[in-house]
Amino acid sequence: MTKIGLKTLGVIIGVGATLALGLDPGPSEGAPARSRPLVILPFQATSPGETESWIGEGVAEALHLAFTRVSAVLPVDRARLEQVRQAAKASSFPSDERGAATLAKALQADLVFFGTYRREPEGNVILQARYLDVKGGEGRPVEVVRGPVERLLELQGDLVGNYLKALRLSAKPDEAQAIAAAARPTVSLVAYEAYVRGRRLSRERTRSGFEGASELYSRAVEVDPGFAVAHFHLGMAQLALGNRWKAAAQFRAASQTDPRLPEPYQALGDLFMKGPRRLYDQAIEAYQKAIALRPHFADAYVGLGDARAAKGDHEGALAEYNRALAVDASSARVHLSMGKIYYNDKGLYYEAVASYRKAIDIDPQLLEARMGLGEIFEEKGLYKDAITEYQKVVDADPGHTGALYNLALAYEKVDVKQAILHWERYIALASGIPTEKDWVDVARQHLRKLRAMEKKE
Repeated sequence: MTKIGLKTLGVIIGVGATLALGLDPGPSEGAPARSRPLVILPFQATSPGETESWIGEGVAEALHLAFTRVSAVLPVDRARLEQVRQAAKASSFPSDERGAATLAKALQADLVFFGTYRREPEGNVILQARYLDVKGGEGRPVEVVRGPVERLLELQGDLVGNYLKALRLSAKPDEAQAIAAAARPTVSLVAYEAYVRGRRLSRERTRSGFEGASELYSRAVEVDPGFAVAHFHLGMAQLALGNRWKAAAQFRAASQTDPRLPEPYQALGDLFMKGPRRLYDQAIEAYQKAIALRPHFADAYVGLGDARAAKGDHEGALAEYNRALAVDASSARVHLSMGKIYYNDKGLYYEAVASYRKAIDIDPQLLEARMGLGEIFEEKGLYKDAITEYQKVVDADPGHTGALYNLALAYEKVDVKQAILHWERYIALASGIPTEKDWVDVARQHLRKLRAMEKKE
């Protein structure tokens, strides 16, 4: 198949207009040295009766947006942070050094940003920031930022500059300005509040959460159409809800609003890889654009590796995965991809199992890794182990038809009654899904056969 230009590509994915990537950087020659993992905690309120907790979330989100642009550090995905908090059954995040150190250990991070905010009666807000260098074992203060709450977006930019100075992270004046500007992603505080509340709902990883987040992101971009990051996350929420075309449109809007933002290109690469037509060359181009914009973008290296693997270049894929690991050794996605290539393309059982387990350790909600591990166990005849992994997927997502189907198949080898029960569950769930029609027909054949066997017994 000849390479399709991105103008044609925009039509194919339903956007209906040109998406120009601008430059073609060619294959990546290497990745930068490993960045220091950084945990950014929501700032905690100290004002009596404070109910606007979104402000503390907003400060953390702004710091995250800014420091993703700093190659010396690697902000930990805030969804992973939320998982650790929930696992610890903590009602809130800590604002002290001991609690920060505990979270850093759980997330294998080197640095933690944390702090408090206080709203004063006259309308000012005070941001008291600290950071913890885990190796040094001592928390240090960052210069206090104070100003009217209406200027919160500007104050966040000032706070970023203070953190850069405190950590002695050198940056050219234009780079420092761009980093600080990333903490002010919109001109509207109203839009920013909606965005922050949407991010909180997205991290729940539930359908209702994504639906609520979509409404809030939509409100944010309605108030400020130039809010590129909100466009991007609206696209991600739509994608989670299964609306590929709406997602693609938002990714395009984000890239047009801010051509320096790499995440929309990485997301488009993923869309090209997973769509009905596998547009591998276009995916490679999109991932390369993302890497050109941010050379320390681990997920883009993983996507590039997946695209090379899909084209049969397995050694090239592993090279990209290793570049991703050089940037972010705690990337669940890269371990998932390495597990696939180790088993499916190289037949390396132990290496594949180790990679899948590593992905699950990092992100227990990465159900694709559990599915991959279950499939390996099933192929090796370890049916009980396979059942355990498939059941964990179903427990996390009761509507996961693939896991229910595989669970029924695995139970056929060890427990006919359980197999019948799970085939019935799968058929009841999948019968109304058009894409599952052929699989439902197969499931019914299995069910008839098992019931006949049960009657004979």
